[in-house]
Amino acid sequence: MIKRRFLAIILATACVLAGCSVSPNDQGQTIPNGGTTTDSSVIPSGTPGTPVHMDFEKNDDEMLSRTEYILPPGTPTFTVSCSGSTITTDTDAVRCNNGVVTVAGEAVYVFSGELSGMLVVDAGKEDTVHLILKGVQIHSQTSAALYIRKAGRVIVTLAEGTENVLSNGGSFQAVDESNIDGAVFSKKDLAFIGSGSLKIDSPAGHGIVCKDNLMIAEGSYTITSAGHGLDANDSIRIGEAEMTINAGQDGIHAETKDDNTVGFVYLSGGTVKIEAVGDGISAGAWLQLESGNYDLTCGGGYENGEEHSGGMGGPGGMGGPGGRPWSAAQTDEDSVSCKGLKAATGLVINGGIVKINSADDGIHSDLSLVINGGSFTMDSGDDAIHAEEALTVTNCDLEVSNCYEGMEAHEIYITGGNLRLVCTDDGINAAGGNDDSGNGGQRGDSAGVVAISGGNLYLQASGDGIDANGSLSITGGYTVVCGPTRGDTAVLDYDNQATIAGGTFIGTGSVMMAQTMASSSGQGVVAVYNQGGFTAGTQITLTEVSGKVLISYTPELPFQLVILTTPEMKAGTEYTLTVGETSAAVTAN
Repeated sequence: MIKRRFLAIILATACVLAGCSVSPNDQGQTIPNGGTTTDSSVIPSGTPGTPVHMDFEKNDDEMLSRTEYILPPGTPTFTVSCSGSTITTDTDAVRCNNGVVTVAGEAVYVFSGELSGMLVVDAGKEDTVHLILKGVQIHSQTSAALYIRKAGRVIVTLAEGTENVLSNGGSFQAVDESNIDGAVFSKKDLAFIGSGSLKIDSPAGHGIVCKDNLMIAEGSYTITSAGHGLDANDSIRIGEAEMTINAGQDGIHAETKDDNTVGFVYLSGGTVKIEAVGDGISAGAWLQLESGNYDLTCGGGYENGEEHSGGMGGPGGMGGPGGRPWSAAQTDEDSVSCKGLKAATGLVINGGIVKINSADDGIHSDLSLVINGGSFTMDSGDDAIHAEEALTVTNCDLEVSNCYEGMEAHEIYITGGNLRLVCTDDGINAAGGNDDSGNGGQRGDSAGVVAISGGNLYLQASGDGIDANGSLSITGGYTVVCGPTRGDTAVLDYDNQATIAGGTFIGTGSVMMAQTMASSSGQGVVAVYNQGGFTAGTQITLTEVSGKVLISYTPELPFQLVILTTPEMKAGTEYTLTVGETSAAVTAN
Protein backbone atom coordinates (compact mmCIF):
# COMPACT_ATOMS: atom_id res chain seq x y z
CA MET A 1 0.00 0.00 0.00
CA ILE A 2 1.40 3.43 -0.96
CA LYS A 3 1.21 5.73 2.01
CA ARG A 4 0.00 9.30 1.57
CA ARG A 5 2.66 10.95 3.74
CA PHE A 6 3.37 14.65 4.12
CA LEU A 7 5.00 17.18 6.47
CA ALA A 8 1.82 18.71 7.86
CA ILE A 9 3.12 20.29 11.07
CA ILE A 10 0.91 22.87 12.73
CA LEU A 11 3.11 25.88 13.49
CA ALA A 12 0.61 28.62 14.11
CA THR A 13 3.34 31.04 15.23
CA ALA A 14 5.92 29.75 12.72
CA CYS A 15 8.10 28.70 15.63
CA VAL A 16 10.58 25.81 15.42
CA LEU A 17 12.26 25.18 18.75
CA ALA A 18 16.04 25.18 18.98
CA GLY A 19 17.64 21.89 20.05
CA CYS A 20 18.73 21.40 23.62
CA SER A 21 18.81 18.69 26.27
CA VAL A 22 18.34 18.39 30.00
CA SER A 23 18.52 15.61 32.55
CA PRO A 24 15.32 13.71 33.29
CA ASN A 25 13.12 15.27 35.90
CA ASP A 26 14.15 13.44 39.07
CA GLN A 27 11.26 15.01 40.98
CA GLY A 28 8.66 13.70 38.52
CA GLN A 29 6.06 11.15 39.43
CA THR A 30 5.95 7.90 37.45
CA ILE A 31 2.67 7.52 35.53
CA PRO A 32 1.04 4.42 33.98
CA ASN A 33 1.89 5.44 30.43
CA GLY A 34 5.62 5.31 30.92
CA GLY A 35 6.88 8.90 31.20
CA THR A 36 7.15 11.38 34.05
CA THR A 37 4.95 14.31 34.89
CA THR A 38 5.34 17.24 37.25
CA ASP A 39 1.56 17.54 37.58
CA SER A 40 -0.19 14.22 38.11
CA SER A 41 -3.58 15.93 38.06
CA VAL A 42 -3.44 16.10 34.28
CA ILE A 43 -3.49 12.30 34.06
CA PRO A 44 -7.06 10.99 33.92
CA SER A 45 -7.82 7.62 35.45
CA GLY A 46 -9.54 6.30 32.32
CA THR A 47 -13.11 5.07 32.39
CA PRO A 48 -13.68 1.49 31.24
CA GLY A 49 -16.33 1.08 28.59
CA THR A 50 -19.37 -1.16 28.79
CA PRO A 51 -18.31 -4.80 28.33
CA VAL A 52 -19.04 -6.10 24.86
CA HIS A 53 -21.09 -9.30 24.62
CA MET A 54 -20.10 -11.83 21.97
CA ASP A 55 -22.91 -14.02 20.67
CA PHE A 56 -21.20 -17.23 21.82
CA GLU A 57 -20.60 -16.19 25.44
CA LYS A 58 -21.46 -18.80 28.08
CA ASN A 59 -21.34 -19.02 31.88
CA ASP A 60 -20.24 -21.49 34.54
CA ASP A 61 -23.75 -22.88 35.00
CA GLU A 62 -23.81 -23.89 31.35
CA MET A 63 -20.22 -25.00 30.92
CA LEU A 64 -19.26 -26.57 34.25
CA SER A 65 -22.51 -28.20 35.30
CA ARG A 66 -22.33 -31.70 36.79
CA THR A 67 -26.06 -32.35 36.59
CA GLU A 68 -25.89 -34.80 33.72
CA TYR A 69 -23.20 -36.82 35.54
CA ILE A 70 -25.21 -37.32 38.74
CA LEU A 71 -26.14 -40.94 39.30
CA PRO A 72 -29.57 -41.82 40.74
CA PRO A 73 -29.93 -42.75 44.42
CA GLY A 74 -29.22 -46.39 45.08
CA THR A 75 -26.57 -46.72 42.35
CA PRO A 76 -24.19 -49.47 43.51
CA THR A 77 -20.58 -48.78 44.47
CA PHE A 78 -17.87 -51.39 43.85
CA THR A 79 -14.18 -51.52 44.82
CA VAL A 80 -11.36 -52.66 42.56
CA SER A 81 -7.90 -53.27 44.04
CA CYS A 82 -5.11 -53.58 41.46
CA SER A 83 -1.89 -55.52 41.81
CA GLY A 84 0.38 -56.06 38.80
CA SER A 85 -1.78 -57.45 36.00
CA THR A 86 -4.52 -58.74 38.32
CA ILE A 87 -7.34 -57.28 40.39
CA THR A 88 -9.49 -58.05 43.40
CA THR A 89 -13.09 -56.83 43.20
CA ASP A 90 -16.53 -57.36 44.70
CA THR A 91 -18.48 -57.32 41.42
CA ASP A 92 -18.72 -59.32 38.23
CA ALA A 93 -19.32 -56.03 36.35
CA VAL A 94 -15.52 -55.75 36.26
CA ARG A 95 -13.39 -58.34 34.50
CA CYS A 96 -9.64 -58.66 34.01
CA ASN A 97 -7.79 -60.36 31.19
CA ASN A 98 -3.98 -60.17 31.10
CA GLY A 99 -3.94 -56.75 32.71
CA VAL A 100 -6.85 -55.32 30.67
CA VAL A 101 -9.52 -54.37 33.20
CA THR A 102 -12.95 -53.79 31.67
CA VAL A 103 -15.83 -51.99 33.41
CA ALA A 104 -19.34 -52.76 32.14
CA GLY A 105 -22.51 -51.18 33.46
CA GLU A 106 -23.68 -48.01 35.21
CA ALA A 107 -22.19 -47.85 38.70
CA VAL A 108 -19.54 -46.24 40.92
CA TYR A 109 -16.14 -47.97 40.80
CA VAL A 110 -13.39 -47.18 43.31
CA PHE A 111 -9.88 -48.03 42.04
CA SER A 112 -6.69 -48.34 44.09
CA GLY A 113 -3.30 -50.03 43.79
CA GLU A 114 -0.99 -50.50 40.80
CA LEU A 115 -2.01 -51.97 37.44
CA SER A 116 0.27 -52.98 34.59
CA GLY A 117 -2.20 -52.85 31.75
CA MET A 118 -5.16 -50.62 30.95
CA LEU A 119 -8.57 -49.68 32.29
CA VAL A 120 -11.36 -49.90 29.68
CA VAL A 121 -14.91 -48.58 30.09
CA ASP A 122 -17.26 -50.58 27.88
CA ALA A 123 -20.76 -49.90 29.19
CA GLY A 124 -24.15 -49.25 27.63
CA LYS A 125 -24.50 -46.29 25.30
CA GLU A 126 -26.78 -44.48 27.81
CA ASP A 127 -24.88 -45.50 30.96
CA THR A 128 -23.16 -43.03 33.26
CA VAL A 129 -20.00 -44.54 34.71
CA HIS A 130 -18.35 -43.02 37.77
CA LEU A 131 -14.70 -43.89 38.36
CA ILE A 132 -13.12 -42.89 41.67
CA LEU A 133 -9.32 -42.95 41.61
CA LYS A 134 -8.12 -43.50 45.15
CA GLY A 135 -4.35 -43.78 44.98
CA VAL A 136 -4.15 -45.76 41.75
CA GLN A 137 -1.30 -46.12 39.26
CA ILE A 138 -2.10 -47.53 35.82
CA HIS A 139 0.63 -47.97 33.23
CA SER A 140 0.05 -49.26 29.71
CA GLN A 141 3.19 -49.92 27.74
CA THR A 142 1.46 -49.96 24.35
CA SER A 143 -1.89 -48.16 24.68
CA ALA A 144 -3.99 -45.81 26.80
CA ALA A 145 -3.94 -46.29 30.54
CA LEU A 146 -7.62 -45.27 30.58
CA TYR A 147 -9.72 -46.03 27.47
CA ILE A 148 -13.40 -45.11 27.36
CA ARG A 149 -14.72 -47.17 24.48
CA LYS A 150 -18.47 -46.97 25.12
CA ALA A 151 -20.76 -45.27 27.63
CA GLY A 152 -23.21 -42.41 27.83
CA ARG A 153 -20.67 -40.35 29.76
CA VAL A 154 -17.91 -40.92 32.28
CA ILE A 155 -16.97 -38.92 35.36
CA VAL A 156 -13.64 -39.40 37.13
CA THR A 157 -13.23 -38.34 40.74
CA LEU A 158 -9.75 -37.80 42.19
CA ALA A 159 -10.25 -38.82 45.80
CA GLU A 160 -9.26 -36.24 48.38
CA GLY A 161 -5.68 -36.55 49.58
CA THR A 162 -4.68 -39.15 46.96
CA GLU A 163 -2.05 -39.15 44.22
CA ASN A 164 -2.90 -40.98 41.00
CA VAL A 165 -0.90 -41.79 37.86
CA LEU A 166 -2.01 -42.73 34.32
CA SER A 167 0.82 -43.35 31.86
CA ASN A 168 1.80 -44.79 28.51
CA GLY A 169 5.12 -46.53 27.84
CA GLY A 170 6.10 -44.91 24.54
CA SER A 171 4.03 -46.56 21.79
CA PHE A 172 0.41 -47.06 20.76
CA GLN A 173 -0.65 -50.33 19.19
CA ALA A 174 -4.16 -50.87 17.86
CA VAL A 175 -6.56 -52.71 20.18
CA ASP A 176 -9.66 -52.09 18.02
CA GLU A 177 -10.79 -49.75 15.23
CA SER A 178 -10.11 -46.64 17.34
CA ASN A 179 -6.94 -44.68 16.71
CA ILE A 180 -5.87 -44.45 20.34
CA ASP A 181 -3.18 -41.79 20.72
CA GLY A 182 -3.38 -40.56 24.31
CA ALA A 183 -2.59 -41.82 27.79
CA VAL A 184 -6.27 -41.12 28.47
CA PHE A 185 -8.54 -41.70 25.46
CA SER A 186 -12.30 -41.19 25.54
CA LYS A 187 -14.84 -41.57 22.76
CA LYS A 188 -17.56 -40.08 24.99
CA ASP A 189 -18.11 -37.07 27.25
CA LEU A 190 -15.55 -37.08 30.05
CA ALA A 191 -15.43 -35.04 33.27
CA PHE A 192 -12.83 -34.83 36.05
CA ILE A 193 -13.71 -33.67 39.56
CA GLY A 194 -12.33 -34.14 43.08
CA SER A 195 -9.55 -32.49 45.05
CA GLY A 196 -6.91 -35.20 44.60
CA SER A 197 -4.05 -35.16 42.09
CA LEU A 198 -3.45 -36.87 38.76
CA LYS A 199 -0.17 -37.26 36.89
CA ILE A 200 -0.31 -38.15 33.20
CA ASP A 201 2.73 -39.20 31.15
CA SER A 202 2.41 -39.74 27.40
CA PRO A 203 5.85 -39.85 25.72
CA ALA A 204 4.44 -40.88 22.32
CA GLY A 205 1.08 -39.11 22.09
CA HIS A 206 -1.37 -36.71 23.69
CA GLY A 207 -2.11 -36.48 27.40
CA ILE A 208 -5.93 -36.57 27.55
CA VAL A 209 -7.94 -37.11 24.35
CA CYS A 210 -11.72 -36.73 24.27
CA LYS A 211 -13.76 -37.11 21.09
CA ASP A 212 -16.70 -35.24 22.65
CA ASN A 213 -16.74 -32.76 25.56
CA LEU A 214 -13.95 -32.67 28.14
CA MET A 215 -14.59 -30.97 31.49
CA ILE A 216 -11.98 -30.54 34.24
CA ALA A 217 -13.80 -28.90 37.12
CA GLU A 218 -11.27 -29.24 39.93
CA GLY A 219 -8.24 -31.18 41.13
CA SER A 220 -4.50 -30.97 40.55
CA TYR A 221 -2.95 -32.22 37.26
CA THR A 222 0.57 -32.64 35.91
CA ILE A 223 0.61 -33.62 32.23
CA THR A 224 3.68 -34.38 30.11
CA SER A 225 3.02 -35.32 26.48
CA ALA A 226 4.68 -35.54 23.07
CA GLY A 227 1.45 -34.25 21.51
CA HIS A 228 -1.24 -31.97 22.90
CA GLY A 229 -1.62 -31.87 26.65
CA LEU A 230 -5.43 -31.79 26.39
CA ASP A 231 -7.12 -32.59 23.08
CA ALA A 232 -10.87 -32.63 22.42
CA ASN A 233 -13.19 -32.48 19.44
CA ASP A 234 -16.25 -30.67 20.77
CA SER A 235 -15.05 -28.63 23.75
CA ILE A 236 -12.68 -28.24 26.68
CA ARG A 237 -14.05 -26.62 29.84
CA ILE A 238 -11.75 -25.89 32.78
CA GLY A 239 -12.90 -24.68 36.20
CA GLU A 240 -11.08 -24.49 39.54
CA ALA A 241 -8.29 -26.88 38.60
CA GLU A 242 -4.53 -26.60 39.07
CA MET A 243 -2.78 -27.73 35.91
CA THR A 244 0.85 -27.97 34.82
CA ILE A 245 1.25 -29.03 31.19
CA ASN A 246 4.45 -29.68 29.23
CA ALA A 247 3.44 -30.47 25.65
CA GLY A 248 5.26 -31.27 22.41
CA GLN A 249 2.39 -29.68 20.48
CA ASP A 250 -0.37 -27.44 21.92
CA GLY A 251 -0.94 -27.27 25.64
CA ILE A 252 -4.75 -27.23 25.27
CA HIS A 253 -6.30 -27.94 21.87
CA ALA A 254 -10.00 -28.21 20.91
CA GLU A 255 -10.94 -28.68 17.26
CA THR A 256 -13.24 -30.61 14.97
CA LYS A 257 -11.94 -30.81 11.43
CA ASP A 258 -14.14 -29.08 8.82
CA ASP A 259 -16.62 -27.84 11.47
CA ASN A 260 -15.84 -24.61 13.28
CA THR A 261 -19.15 -24.56 15.16
CA VAL A 262 -17.63 -26.92 17.72
CA GLY A 263 -14.16 -27.18 19.16
CA PHE A 264 -14.40 -24.37 21.70
CA VAL A 265 -12.51 -23.68 24.95
CA TYR A 266 -14.07 -22.24 28.11
CA LEU A 267 -11.78 -21.21 31.00
CA SER A 268 -13.03 -20.13 34.41
CA GLY A 269 -10.84 -20.18 37.48
CA GLY A 270 -7.94 -22.27 38.62
CA THR A 271 -4.26 -22.06 37.82
CA VAL A 272 -2.88 -23.25 34.49
CA LYS A 273 0.83 -23.32 33.65
CA ILE A 274 1.74 -24.46 30.13
CA GLU A 275 5.03 -24.94 28.33
CA ALA A 276 4.25 -25.95 24.75
CA VAL A 277 6.16 -26.34 21.52
CA GLY A 278 3.01 -25.15 19.75
CA ASP A 279 0.14 -22.94 20.95
CA GLY A 280 -0.60 -22.51 24.60
CA ILE A 281 -4.40 -22.71 24.30
CA SER A 282 -6.00 -23.19 20.87
CA ALA A 283 -9.68 -23.33 19.88
CA GLY A 284 -10.91 -24.39 16.45
CA ALA A 285 -14.09 -22.45 17.22
CA TRP A 286 -14.32 -19.81 19.96
CA LEU A 287 -12.39 -19.24 23.18
CA GLN A 288 -13.76 -17.59 26.33
CA LEU A 289 -11.64 -16.74 29.37
CA GLU A 290 -13.57 -15.70 32.47
CA SER A 291 -11.08 -15.90 35.34
CA GLY A 292 -8.07 -17.80 36.64
CA ASN A 293 -4.31 -17.55 36.58
CA TYR A 294 -2.47 -18.57 33.37
CA ASP A 295 1.26 -18.80 32.62
CA LEU A 296 1.93 -19.75 28.98
CA THR A 297 5.30 -20.28 27.28
CA CYS A 298 4.94 -21.17 23.60
CA GLY A 299 7.50 -22.11 20.97
CA GLY A 300 10.41 -21.41 23.29
CA GLY A 301 9.35 -17.83 23.98
CA TYR A 302 9.52 -14.49 22.15
CA GLU A 303 13.26 -14.75 21.46
CA ASN A 304 12.48 -17.75 19.26
CA GLY A 305 10.15 -15.68 17.07
CA GLU A 306 10.31 -15.43 13.33
CA GLU A 307 12.52 -12.73 11.82
CA HIS A 308 10.39 -10.02 10.21
CA SER A 309 11.30 -8.41 6.91
CA GLY A 310 8.92 -5.47 7.21
CA GLY A 311 9.04 -2.47 9.52
CA MET A 312 12.03 -1.95 11.79
CA GLY A 313 12.76 -5.63 12.23
CA GLY A 314 11.94 -8.16 14.91
CA PRO A 315 13.52 -10.26 17.58
CA GLY A 316 15.50 -12.37 15.12
CA GLY A 317 14.89 -15.91 13.92
CA MET A 318 15.89 -18.94 15.88
CA GLY A 319 14.67 -22.50 16.13
CA GLY A 320 13.20 -24.46 13.22
CA PRO A 321 12.34 -23.50 9.61
CA GLY A 322 10.96 -19.98 9.34
CA GLY A 323 12.33 -19.16 12.77
CA ARG A 324 9.93 -21.52 14.54
CA PRO A 325 10.57 -24.80 16.35
CA TRP A 326 9.04 -28.00 15.04
CA SER A 327 6.98 -30.57 16.86
CA ALA A 328 7.99 -34.18 16.45
CA ALA A 329 4.53 -34.85 15.01
CA GLN A 330 4.53 -31.84 12.66
CA THR A 331 4.55 -32.33 8.89
CA ASP A 332 6.50 -30.23 6.42
CA GLU A 333 3.23 -28.86 4.99
CA ASP A 334 2.57 -26.44 7.82
CA SER A 335 4.74 -24.35 10.08
CA VAL A 336 4.16 -24.62 13.79
CA SER A 337 1.80 -22.11 15.36
CA CYS A 338 3.28 -20.85 18.63
CA LYS A 339 0.61 -18.45 19.91
CA GLY A 340 -0.44 -17.93 23.52
CA LEU A 341 -4.25 -17.80 23.23
CA LYS A 342 -5.73 -18.59 19.79
CA ALA A 343 -9.28 -18.92 18.46
CA ALA A 344 -10.73 -19.34 14.98
CA THR A 345 -14.23 -17.85 15.27
CA GLY A 346 -13.91 -15.33 18.09
CA LEU A 347 -12.17 -14.74 21.41
CA VAL A 348 -13.46 -12.94 24.49
CA ILE A 349 -11.62 -12.28 27.75
CA ASN A 350 -13.59 -11.03 30.75
CA GLY A 351 -10.97 -11.45 33.47
CA GLY A 352 -8.06 -13.48 34.72
CA ILE A 353 -4.35 -13.01 35.31
CA VAL A 354 -2.43 -14.00 32.18
CA LYS A 355 1.32 -14.20 31.53
CA ILE A 356 2.38 -15.06 27.97
CA ASN A 357 5.83 -15.60 26.47
CA SER A 358 5.29 -16.73 22.88
CA ALA A 359 7.29 -17.05 19.68
CA ASP A 360 4.18 -16.02 17.72
CA ASP A 361 1.20 -13.76 18.60
CA GLY A 362 0.39 -13.47 22.27
CA ILE A 363 -3.40 -13.35 21.79
CA HIS A 364 -4.89 -14.13 18.36
CA SER A 365 -8.33 -14.42 16.77
CA ASP A 366 -9.06 -15.30 13.15
CA LEU A 367 -12.17 -13.11 13.44
CA SER A 368 -12.94 -10.67 16.27
CA LEU A 369 -11.42 -10.29 19.72
CA VAL A 370 -12.84 -8.57 22.80
CA ILE A 371 -11.00 -7.84 26.06
CA ASN A 372 -13.36 -6.70 28.83
CA GLY A 373 -11.02 -7.23 31.77
CA GLY A 374 -8.02 -9.06 33.15
CA SER A 375 -4.36 -8.41 33.87
CA PHE A 376 -1.75 -9.33 31.25
CA THR A 377 2.04 -9.40 31.06
CA MET A 378 3.38 -10.40 27.70
CA ASP A 379 6.46 -11.02 25.56
CA SER A 380 5.70 -11.90 21.94
CA GLY A 381 7.84 -12.73 18.94
CA ASP A 382 5.10 -11.33 16.68
CA ASP A 383 1.99 -9.27 17.50
CA ALA A 384 1.05 -8.94 21.14
CA ILE A 385 -2.67 -8.89 20.26
CA HIS A 386 -4.00 -9.70 16.78
CA ALA A 387 -7.48 -10.01 15.28
CA GLU A 388 -8.28 -10.40 11.60
CA GLU A 389 -11.48 -8.35 11.94
CA ALA A 390 -12.27 -6.16 14.98
CA LEU A 391 -10.32 -5.76 18.23
CA THR A 392 -12.12 -4.12 21.15
CA VAL A 393 -10.46 -3.31 24.48
CA THR A 394 -12.87 -1.99 27.11
CA ASN A 395 -10.79 -2.61 30.22
CA CYS A 396 -7.63 -4.44 31.31
CA ASP A 397 -4.14 -3.96 32.68
CA LEU A 398 -1.67 -4.81 29.92
CA GLU A 399 2.13 -4.72 30.07
CA VAL A 400 3.93 -5.81 26.89
CA SER A 401 7.72 -5.70 27.26
CA ASN A 402 8.62 -7.23 23.88
CA CYS A 403 6.67 -7.65 20.66
CA TYR A 404 6.83 -6.96 16.93
CA GLU A 405 3.56 -5.03 16.64
CA GLY A 406 1.47 -4.17 19.67
CA MET A 407 -2.12 -4.42 18.44
CA GLU A 408 -3.18 -5.34 14.93
CA ALA A 409 -6.67 -5.69 13.48
CA HIS A 410 -8.72 -4.18 10.68
CA GLU A 411 -10.70 -2.17 13.24
CA ILE A 412 -9.34 -1.30 16.70
CA TYR A 413 -11.49 0.22 19.45
CA ILE A 414 -9.98 1.18 22.82
CA THR A 415 -12.43 2.48 25.43
CA GLY A 416 -10.61 1.80 28.70
CA GLY A 417 -7.76 0.10 30.52
CA ASN A 418 -4.14 0.74 31.41
CA LEU A 419 -2.03 -0.39 28.46
CA ARG A 420 1.74 -0.19 28.03
CA LEU A 421 3.36 -1.73 24.94
CA VAL A 422 6.98 -1.71 23.76
CA CYS A 423 7.20 -2.72 20.08
CA THR A 424 9.94 -3.23 17.50
CA ASP A 425 7.52 -2.13 14.75
CA ASP A 426 4.10 -0.39 14.95
CA GLY A 427 2.40 0.21 18.27
CA ILE A 428 -1.11 0.00 16.76
CA ASN A 429 -1.72 -1.15 13.19
CA ALA A 430 -5.23 -1.14 11.72
CA ALA A 431 -4.23 -3.38 8.86
CA GLY A 432 -5.88 -6.79 9.18
CA GLY A 433 -5.21 -9.70 6.88
CA ASN A 434 -2.64 -12.43 7.33
CA ASP A 435 -0.08 -10.60 9.45
CA ASP A 436 1.49 -8.79 6.51
CA SER A 437 2.31 -5.90 8.77
CA GLY A 438 5.22 -4.51 6.85
CA ASN A 439 3.05 -3.84 3.83
CA GLY A 440 0.03 -2.45 5.61
CA GLY A 441 -1.94 -5.67 5.53
CA GLN A 442 -3.66 -7.47 2.69
CA ARG A 443 -6.81 -5.40 2.40
CA GLY A 444 -5.33 -2.40 0.61
CA ASP A 445 -8.65 -0.50 0.91
CA SER A 446 -7.63 2.31 3.31
CA ALA A 447 -10.60 1.22 5.43
CA GLY A 448 -8.71 0.60 8.65
CA VAL A 449 -10.13 2.18 11.81
CA VAL A 450 -8.49 3.17 15.08
CA ALA A 451 -10.88 4.71 17.62
CA ILE A 452 -9.68 5.64 21.12
CA SER A 453 -12.32 6.86 23.56
CA GLY A 454 -10.85 6.04 26.96
CA GLY A 455 -8.09 4.44 28.99
CA ASN A 456 -4.41 5.12 29.58
CA LEU A 457 -2.37 4.00 26.55
CA TYR A 458 1.41 4.14 26.22
CA LEU A 459 3.05 3.02 22.97
CA GLN A 460 6.81 2.85 22.63
CA ALA A 461 7.29 1.92 18.98
CA SER A 462 10.30 1.53 16.73
CA GLY A 463 7.91 1.71 13.77
CA ASP A 464 4.83 3.93 13.49
CA GLY A 465 3.17 4.79 16.78
CA ILE A 466 -0.38 4.52 15.41
CA ASP A 467 -0.78 3.30 11.83
CA ALA A 468 -4.46 3.57 10.93
CA ASN A 469 -4.31 2.52 7.25
CA GLY A 470 -7.57 4.45 7.07
CA SER A 471 -8.86 6.82 9.78
CA LEU A 472 -7.96 7.65 13.38
CA SER A 473 -10.41 9.10 15.90
CA ILE A 474 -9.59 10.10 19.49
CA THR A 475 -12.45 11.21 21.72
CA GLY A 476 -11.14 10.40 25.19
CA GLY A 477 -8.46 8.71 27.26
CA TYR A 478 -4.80 9.54 27.77
CA THR A 479 -2.61 8.38 24.88
CA VAL A 480 1.18 8.67 24.65
CA VAL A 481 3.25 7.67 21.61
CA CYS A 482 7.00 7.52 22.14
CA GLY A 483 8.64 6.82 18.78
CA PRO A 484 12.14 6.79 17.31
CA THR A 485 13.88 9.36 15.14
CA ARG A 486 15.33 6.83 12.71
CA GLY A 487 13.94 5.20 9.60
CA ASP A 488 10.65 5.51 7.74
CA THR A 489 8.52 6.02 10.85
CA ALA A 490 5.86 8.40 12.10
CA VAL A 491 4.07 9.16 15.33
CA LEU A 492 0.81 9.06 13.37
CA ASP A 493 0.24 7.42 10.00
CA TYR A 494 -3.16 7.45 8.32
CA ASP A 495 -4.61 7.44 4.80
CA ASN A 496 -7.86 9.35 5.28
CA GLN A 497 -8.07 11.53 8.40
CA ALA A 498 -7.10 11.84 12.05
CA THR A 499 -9.38 13.79 14.39
CA ILE A 500 -9.35 14.75 18.07
CA ALA A 501 -12.54 15.60 20.01
CA GLY A 502 -11.61 14.84 23.59
CA GLY A 503 -8.86 13.12 25.51
CA THR A 504 -5.16 13.84 25.81
CA PHE A 505 -2.60 12.91 23.18
CA ILE A 506 1.17 13.27 23.52
CA GLY A 507 3.33 12.18 20.61
CA THR A 508 7.08 12.35 20.10
CA GLY A 509 9.27 10.81 17.43
CA SER A 510 10.57 11.25 13.91
CA VAL A 511 9.76 14.26 11.73
CA MET A 512 10.68 12.50 8.49
CA MET A 513 7.17 11.25 7.58
CA ALA A 514 5.19 13.37 10.02
CA GLN A 515 1.43 13.80 10.08
CA THR A 516 -0.69 15.43 12.76
CA MET A 517 -4.40 15.53 13.61
CA ALA A 518 -7.24 17.99 13.19
CA SER A 519 -9.72 19.03 15.86
CA SER A 520 -13.39 18.32 15.27
CA SER A 521 -14.54 19.97 18.51
CA GLY A 522 -12.49 23.14 18.95
CA GLN A 523 -9.90 21.32 21.06
CA GLY A 524 -6.50 22.80 20.38
CA VAL A 525 -3.58 20.91 18.85
CA VAL A 526 0.07 22.00 18.92
CA ALA A 527 2.73 20.33 16.79
CA VAL A 528 6.32 21.54 16.44
CA TYR A 529 9.56 20.00 15.27
CA ASN A 530 13.31 20.45 15.30
CA GLN A 531 15.27 18.68 12.60
CA GLY A 532 18.28 18.32 14.89
CA GLY A 533 16.19 16.66 17.53
CA PHE A 534 16.31 16.26 21.28
CA THR A 535 17.81 13.59 23.48
CA ALA A 536 15.84 11.09 25.51
CA GLY A 537 14.98 12.54 28.90
CA THR A 538 14.35 16.06 27.60
CA GLN A 539 11.32 17.39 29.42
CA ILE A 540 8.36 18.83 27.49
CA THR A 541 5.98 21.26 29.23
CA LEU A 542 2.93 23.08 27.88
CA THR A 543 1.50 25.89 30.04
CA GLU A 544 -1.25 28.44 29.85
CA VAL A 545 -0.44 32.14 29.91
CA SER A 546 -1.46 32.09 33.58
CA GLY A 547 1.31 29.59 34.27
CA LYS A 548 -0.95 26.57 34.78
CA VAL A 549 0.71 23.40 33.53
CA LEU A 550 -1.49 21.51 31.06
CA ILE A 551 1.02 18.85 29.97
CA SER A 552 4.41 17.91 31.35
CA TYR A 553 6.08 14.85 29.93
CA THR A 554 9.55 13.35 29.59
CA PRO A 555 9.99 10.99 26.59
CA GLU A 556 12.06 7.84 27.02
CA LEU A 557 13.45 8.04 23.45
CA PRO A 558 15.11 10.79 21.39
CA PHE A 559 12.65 12.90 19.37
CA GLN A 560 12.38 15.57 16.68
CA LEU A 561 8.61 16.05 16.64
CA VAL A 562 6.18 17.00 19.42
CA ILE A 563 2.38 16.73 19.10
CA LEU A 564 0.29 17.85 22.09
CA THR A 565 -3.43 18.14 22.71
CA THR A 566 -5.65 17.95 25.79
CA PRO A 567 -9.28 18.94 26.42
CA GLU A 568 -8.24 22.16 28.23
CA MET A 569 -6.53 23.43 25.09
CA LYS A 570 -8.57 25.64 22.77
CA ALA A 571 -7.93 26.27 19.10
CA GLY A 572 -6.65 29.82 18.47
CA THR A 573 -5.29 30.19 22.01
CA GLU A 574 -1.64 30.94 22.74
CA TYR A 575 0.40 28.69 25.04
CA THR A 576 4.00 28.45 26.19
CA LEU A 577 5.84 25.34 25.04
CA THR A 578 9.09 24.47 26.78
CA VAL A 579 11.38 21.73 25.51
CA GLY A 580 14.40 21.35 27.73
CA GLU A 581 15.62 24.85 28.53
CA THR A 582 14.05 26.56 25.51
CA SER A 583 10.58 28.13 25.57
CA ALA A 584 8.44 29.62 22.83
CA ALA A 585 4.92 30.93 22.36
CA VAL A 586 2.74 28.68 20.19
CA THR A 587 -0.85 29.05 19.05
CA ALA A 588 -2.96 25.92 18.97
CA ASN A 589 -4.85 25.04 15.81
